[in-house]
Amino acid sequence: MLAAEDFNDDRKDSGDLGAGHTVTALYEVIPTGVDTSTPIRGLDELRYQPSDQPSDQPSDQRVAPRESPEMLFVKLRYKDPNGSRSRLLSTAVRDLDVVPSSDFTFAASVAAFGMVLRDSKYCGAADLAAVLRWARSSVGRDHEGYRREFVRMVEEAQRLYDRAL
Repeated sequence: MLAAEDFNDDRKDSGDLGAGHTVTALYEVIPTGVDTSTPIRGLDELRYQPSDQPSDQPSDQRVAPRESPEMLFVKLRYKDPNGSRSRLLSTAVRDLDVVPSSDFTFAASVAAFGMVLRDSKYCGAADLAAVLRWARSSVGRDHEGYRREFVRMVEEAQRLYDRAL
């Protein structure tokens, strides 16, 4: 794992992803102003809230959180296969009232299942019933049967949990 403070350091490598492969990353978004016990580490200049530090970023590039449709700002660095300098890709993600896709909902149910099984302090209100609800609602076209098999696995975990009580 790459330490947050090493994100901008081209001498550090966080892993390889081959051509034609994909990775799914899920992040919890904690809106500005929400009380949380989750430690939030800074890396670059803050985009959505004032900073006590002197800024290299012009004030006209900062975004007032309540006035903006942006929910978060994503930064990704990559290197060409034989390159030594990384390139930065970044984009704002807008806070739109959009129904998540079945693929997203299914991926979230799998992630939540792992967190519930580990009794993660970060799983919030997620429990096996929620995982099962999300997974069932997002089976969709399941040509290989993997999603239905995941639903059966969560159902069995729920039965084992209920029996243990």
